[in-house]
Amino acid sequence: MTFSIVGRDPLTGDLGVAVASKFLAVGALVPFARAGVGAVATQSYVNPNFGPDGLRLLSEGCSPQEVAAQFQATDTDIQQRQFGLVGADGRSVTFSGGACHAWAGGAARENVAVQGNILTGPEVVAAMLEAWDAAEGRPLPHRLLRALQAGDAAGGDKRGRQSAALLCVGPGRGYGGLTDDWVNLRADDHPGPCTELERLLGLHDLLFGRPRTTRELTVEELEWLRALLIYEDYATSLPAGPWDADTEAAAWALYGTENLEERWVPGGHFDPVALDYLRGRFGG
Repeated sequence: MTFSIVGRDPLTGDLGVAVASKFLAVGALVPFARAGVGAVATQSYVNPNFGPDGLRLLSEGCSPQEVAAQFQATDTDIQQRQFGLVGADGRSVTFSGGACHAWAGGAARENVAVQGNILTGPEVVAAMLEAWDAAEGRPLPHRLLRALQAGDAAGGDKRGRQSAALLCVGPGRGYGGLTDDWVNLRADDHPGPCTELERLLGLHDLLFGRPRTTRELTVEELEWLRALLIYEDYATSLPAGPWDADTEAAAWALYGTENLEERWVPGGHFDPVALDYLRGRFGG
């Protein structure tokens, strides 16, 4: 009922899962990941315990192959199940039970496992692996999404489309650098869930991305910003001239309202991405 990709970025150690299905809110049941441990996709008459149990076993030192063996030994309905795992060291495994609805299958190699059931055919898995390879070097969420979109374009779930999800983790990747939980996006009921997931990831990059470069505002840009802060009631008045504490306090309040705090840089330096957003949002 589902096709998924579980992957690891060999440069950063980031881990994640992307999944799509003709199934309501597939992101609630299939993807699991823990930074420094591994990632799991569990599907096809899904056993949701495979997620937390798989991560626990990986954290205890089991290899993905040993986790898969334990699932097969303990689940009486294993022939209806499908899953993929990637460990923090890049080892991977995929499993498709003999009673999964056709077409069902998968492929696993270092840093990636792809699997699906009720697919239009094996071309879905092949397209996902090809897209994964072609996107090497891109941030993990984008690489996983590219692979998922390729599977969708190749036919995907032969029953149609309904939901998709993207889950990624990495050390200190989360909000404020205080958590490892990085990307957790879902299109729970949508006619084009993979396309919607791309839109959501773009918003995530805008609102939760961190500055790659910064620069000071030009005189004209600073005048525009101060006028905006006054017009939007973040200040009653602001002095002309160089950046000052009152302008900084008002600008910080604006960033908080617009959910741009991850892109905030103190001292009058600006992230160009945030500045472009504000100009588009308010004009100028």
